[in-house]
Amino acid sequence: MNLKKVQKEVWENKVNKGFNTTNVELEFCLLYGEVAEAFDAYRKKKDDLNEELADIAIYLLGISEMLGYDLEDEIVKKVSKNKKRVYKKIDGVNVRVSD
Repeated sequence: MNLKKVQKEVWENKVNKGFNTTNVELEFCLLYGEVAEAFDAYRKKKDDLNEELADIAIYLLGISEMLGYDLEDEIVKKVSKNKKRVYKKIDGVNVRVSD
């Protein structure tokens, strides 16, 4: 999968279908709704959890495009950063002690 290409396709679909392309706050609210739907599907063991997870990814890609971020590049950078972080268990909880 080419996430950069998918991000552009998500954006093109938003534009072509007349969906919101300017109100970032609205997109975050809609994303929150999709996360809630995914949680509900998980909790109730619904068959459409996979689609709800895909909706979350689609909203993230759309918001990234709206804000001018290449989500694929940002994910790669963040995964690398997370690998370097050091954690220590304190009272049974992993706490980051260094980046």
